[in-house]
Amino acid sequence: MIKLVVKWRDRLTAHQSTGHPINQTMLYVLLSICCSVLVSIMLKLAKRYHIDVYQAITWNYSIAIVLTWLFLKPQLQNLDGAPFNLFVLLGLLLPVLFVILAASVRSAGIVRTDAAQRLSLFIPIAAAFLLFNESPDAVRLTGLAIGITAVVCLIPWQKKERNKKAGNSSWIYLLVVFTGMGVIDVLFKQVALVKQISTGTSLFIVYSLAFAVALVGLFYQVFTKTMRFSWPHIFIGWALGIANFGNILFYIKAHQSLAKNPSIVFSSMNIGVIIFGTLVGVIIFKEKLTLFNKIGLALAILAIVVIYYPETFTNILGR
Repeated sequence: MIKLVVKWRDRLTAHQSTGHPINQTMLYVLLSICCSVLVSIMLKLAKRYHIDVYQAITWNYSIAIVLTWLFLKPQLQNLDGAPFNLFVLLGLLLPVLFVILAASVRSAGIVRTDAAQRLSLFIPIAAAFLLFNESPDAVRLTGLAIGITAVVCLIPWQKKERNKKAGNSSWIYLLVVFTGMGVIDVLFKQVALVKQISTGTSLFIVYSLAFAVALVGLFYQVFTKTMRFSWPHIFIGWALGIANFGNILFYIKAHQSLAKNPSIVFSSMNIGVIIFGTLVGVIIFKEKLTLFNKIGLALAILAIVVIYYPETFTNILGR
């Protein structure tokens, strides 16, 4: 996996100056999607095989730090102009949101928590136009509308929840998940725009802060004897960290390659993860799709085409 990440990094760097921005962005987004779905698969399998997910998430940041140091060569000598406010927010949000996700699953159930994560797409899309001054485009706005409709259709509303103990506070967890996931997307976009320091330096600082925060929680649980260190959990965490490293790296690269159109990256990333995640669920985990879900899958594919190739879509309509 490490060799694959390096291979693609070198190849993409070599063609960065000559490749078409849209095609290059699509490739970055595709790689980020694959890594993101791989993270989801490992987390799902971790639960099945009784892996302590908190330990895995904690050690995932340790290997991400090592990979960033080895392959992205962070420059820590001069950090003038570095947006430490962004780094601290991400360093806190990444591990803390994971804890809240776990609490949300226990309190509100998997289906509702998954819905909150998917619907968080609204936040970065709004930020693209309100914070990053992206100019609205009629065709791409149509694609975004199709994509949001697809997200709603792909949420398993009809699936029965096994969690019967949802308390009155469950809506708070869902709200935090919805807001937190959207804010993290926006913050990584801002990191991608940082010019004073390199991407490798930014990621190294963020991962280091996230690891420190997660490690504090881990030591507390060990000290209170609610958890024990275990090598299998650490190894799973390192595997998770390789995929997570690729996910965030390529996500930032996508924003850098298409800096003036963040909504394209936000929407295609979220919709793409849903498409691939749904297909993995059907093929590997034998999950069933309703007619509503199948319509959503078709709409999601259509949305990607419209968002990335608006001219082609316009020409088809013109005929």
